[in-house]
Amino acid sequence: MNESRSSLEFATPDLPLRDDVRRLGALVGDMLAEQVSQEFLGEIERIRTAAIARRESQAPPQALSGLLDGRAPRQAEALVRAFSAYFQVVNIAERVHRIRRRRDYQRSGIDTPQPDGLHDALQKLHAQGVDADELAGWLPRIDIEPVFTAHPTEAVRRALLEKEQLMVAALVDDLDGQRTPHEREVDLARFRMALTAAWQTADSSPVRPTVADEREHVGFYLTRVLYRIVPALYESLEHALKQTHGRCPPLPRLLRFGTWVGGDMDGNPNVDAATIRATLDAQRAAIIELYLKELEQLAGLLSQSTSLVDVSGQVLARIEHYRALLPEAAAGSRPRHADMPYRLLNDLMRARLRATAADAPGGYPGPAELEADIALVMRSLEANRGVHAGLFAIRRLAWRVRTFGFHLARLDVRQESGVHARAVAAALGVDDWDRLDTAARAARLQPCAGGEQALPGAGDEGNARLDAVFAALADARRRHGADALGSYIISMAHDRADVLAVLALARRGGLVDAHGVVPLDIAPLFETIEDLGHGTEVLRDLLADPVYRAHLAARGNVQMVMLGYSDSGKDGGIAASRWGLQRAQVELVEAAHALGIALTFFHGRGGSIVRGGGKTTRALEAAPRGSVDGRLRVTEQGEVIHRKYGIRALALRSLEQSLGAVLRSSIRPRPPEPREEIWKPVMELVAQASSQAYRGFVGQPGFMAYFRQATPIDVIERMTLGSRPSRRLGEDAALSNLRAIPWVFAWSQARAVIPGWYGVGSGLRAAVDAGHEDILREMAHDWPFFRTFLDDAAMVLSKGDLAIAELFSRLSGPLHAHFFPQIAAELALTGDWIEALTGQRSLLQHDPRLALSIRLRNPYIDPMSVLQVDLLRRWREGGSGDDELLRALVACVNGVSQGLQNTG
Repeated sequence: MNESRSSLEFATPDLPLRDDVRRLGALVGDMLAEQVSQEFLGEIERIRTAAIARRESQAPPQALSGLLDGRAPRQAEALVRAFSAYFQVVNIAERVHRIRRRRDYQRSGIDTPQPDGLHDALQKLHAQGVDADELAGWLPRIDIEPVFTAHPTEAVRRALLEKEQLMVAALVDDLDGQRTPHEREVDLARFRMALTAAWQTADSSPVRPTVADEREHVGFYLTRVLYRIVPALYESLEHALKQTHGRCPPLPRLLRFGTWVGGDMDGNPNVDAATIRATLDAQRAAIIELYLKELEQLAGLLSQSTSLVDVSGQVLARIEHYRALLPEAAAGSRPRHADMPYRLLNDLMRARLRATAADAPGGYPGPAELEADIALVMRSLEANRGVHAGLFAIRRLAWRVRTFGFHLARLDVRQESGVHARAVAAALGVDDWDRLDTAARAARLQPCAGGEQALPGAGDEGNARLDAVFAALADARRRHGADALGSYIISMAHDRADVLAVLALARRGGLVDAHGVVPLDIAPLFETIEDLGHGTEVLRDLLADPVYRAHLAARGNVQMVMLGYSDSGKDGGIAASRWGLQRAQVELVEAAHALGIALTFFHGRGGSIVRGGGKTTRALEAAPRGSVDGRLRVTEQGEVIHRKYGIRALALRSLEQSLGAVLRSSIRPRPPEPREEIWKPVMELVAQASSQAYRGFVGQPGFMAYFRQATPIDVIERMTLGSRPSRRLGEDAALSNLRAIPWVFAWSQARAVIPGWYGVGSGLRAAVDAGHEDILREMAHDWPFFRTFLDDAAMVLSKGDLAIAELFSRLSGPLHAHFFPQIAAELALTGDWIEALTGQRSLLQHDPRLALSIRLRNPYIDPMSVLQVDLLRRWREGGSGDDELLRALVACVNGVSQGLQNTG
């Protein structure tokens, strides 16, 4: 891939990226010539050159059709995979360049910290008057919890993830340019080996993944990446604190992880009590295995002999205690290690861990005792000249145990409110449950939720499944400890009766502690525009309920509320969604604080902008004052997991950015802005007018037929991306029943991406027509919320392509003439007003690096999109039954997804 376009200008710091792109692109070419043929490579180059020329001349995409239409399915699939391989190396080159830039900043010292990093955050806080004592007081309040979900929008197999890591390692080893010529040849051979092996590996499995497969996929990031870099996060913070304040206070646990894999039952019949048990067991086995391996490595390091150095008497006492506890393990100790107390204790700690994994006598009752053993060794090393003889290594294990416990990641459970409602209605024998008002339903549930009387049993399948789930949670709490369980999320929560139903069902299922309390944090999920608008009313009503208030008091008076970015965007468009989420956070915080309740927001973000995707630092900067307060809980899913946590150095950078942003937003939130009282009504007008335009568009007769023909939604529904169906079971294909992920994913594939911008132009024009243009310009310049909203919409528009979207639209036949002109008009209106209000000459003028990244990818994405249109037409004309065409289409979807990156 020898990029010849003079218009692609790399800034000086990015010239090494240009060189990597050229070098690796040439390597891809060599691989294709070897694996397919020289003629095939020549054809790829002709198509790529034509795609570049088409972009530069602004010719219609039909200019590529003559080169691509009518291909045999296997030939089409090979072309798509070839283009995917090209921008796979572009992706890798960009990620490695991020590591290079990070190292450049680190070399430059404290005077030029990398923007949004820990050093940068602490220096800015220091400049705002935050001293070491104030900072130390805040640290125990920090709680950052990324939650991994099984919502994939790209199918990157674990085998391919491992090969990508090999390619990255081959590049990273020469970042300093100090390799010898022979070493560089070896690096090149390593890269070529991984690249070729990846080419010979199918991009996705033809079999839909099971929950166990999804657990393994998420486990890759938790065990292979995050386990390794967690200690480095704390070491980075210690270094930043010492450089900024001259000292570092003792650091509490600031980070933990959560997961939905195995616990997200909402619309997924494959998740149940059995997957909850299996997930918790598998996660415990995985993390204990990692501890065993690390302790075995430490055994070789901590070989101090008592003839040369003293060891704490507490260590010796702990050894004797464990010898009595585990006589068989003690008998297996080697006599030659008798003068090595740390190694002896290490042997017995591993024996306890193996017993823990097997639920055998002598095991650790919980991670706290393992932490205590590690702390014992650390204190002994500190007291006996061991600071530089092993303390660093065992401190790293201590941070891992404190972070991952014996559970690896807290398991959330999620279920839709209607499932609970049907279960309690059947149990109480109330046929007209849905017709009762909130107060009546709550009154029927209060005695059962509070434990005054038991919720009656019922013989239907829904009640049986829920009983099994709560029994599994009760058992999990006994076997794995309270820290293994996260929250119980109620999707489509509408009122307090939805929450009381969960309490009643939990009691009936046996999830009750020795004090008669349900030991479960219950989080309502407000998803639609309407539910976000009523969320504060629901929270007040819930907190006024004496039964629930007693439950909350037993849980420390901390309430979690989950905010749904996906369904609110699908429901009312991105402007109404963003404003509804912003307004809801302000009102919910005020209501909770007035009642003495600490509120934690759980942000249900996806990968795409319309589903809440984007940079964490910018999102927290734009968040309402007081809404962070030291806590960040956010979903990570699909390609976002891969992009943020696929490479160790970038995973560390992502976590540092999150921690720095949380510290800044919590300790010194942006000052009150009096002008917001003027801006809010204007934003309300924008949101209302935008939602009216969006709903008017998607609510037209024939729209769902148009959507199903103008996008590859029928291909996406046939793909094996995840274990969950694309729409709720037993429901029709109406927009309200379609899940947000395939909705956004399909429009992204069609390059229209209308969920990310449609209606924004109409909303802005309505505010201008009402005389607010100057205020809108002021908002775009001075209000982080509004500026971020416009920047995100600009990014979505930049990743789309109206001309290619038109090719997809024409697949809808006569519907095209009705719907596509509306798309084109709204897109033009939106782009024009974003540029006008921001004062930019182009949509991505504020982010030239992103603009360059998009332009690098277009010559490889465009041919795949044009090819996808032709394949889709032929597949449908044949009755959608040709499996070879389907396989080629799936390759197109995967390729475009990887190229666009944040698509789902």
